[in-house]
Amino acid sequence: MTDQTPQPTSGGFDMNKATIISLLYLAGFVVGITGLVGIVLAFVWKDEVAGTWEESHLQFHIMTFIVGLVGSVIGVILSIVLIGIPILIAVAVWVFVRSLLALLKAQKQEPIADPKTWLF
Repeated sequence: MTDQTPQPTSGGFDMNKATIISLLYLAGFVVGITGLVGIVLAFVWKDEVAGTWEESHLQFHIMTFIVGLVGSVIGVILSIVLIGIPILIAVAVWVFVRSLLALLKAQKQEPIADPKTWLF
């Protein structure tokens, strides 16, 4: 009888491409400019990760940035009539939650089920 013990998993933080972009998006809430760095890296790395689980993450991050940018512009324009402030808050929460969920899935190396969705 052979003893088949499971291989130990690394308890550390996996710094893959999807994780880096998620962290850049989350850091954007504090620093500001890192979201732009994240979208540039997503476009640069897009061809490198074709056919892997990270491809869905990069599509998800690109979609998050584009929709977040459009929502922010609309919120800024509508802030003149005060309806833009709740829109900006909603967009910030939406981007934060999507980035956090993508970070968690990236650590498990799981693909995003539907990267082109507006939901989570």
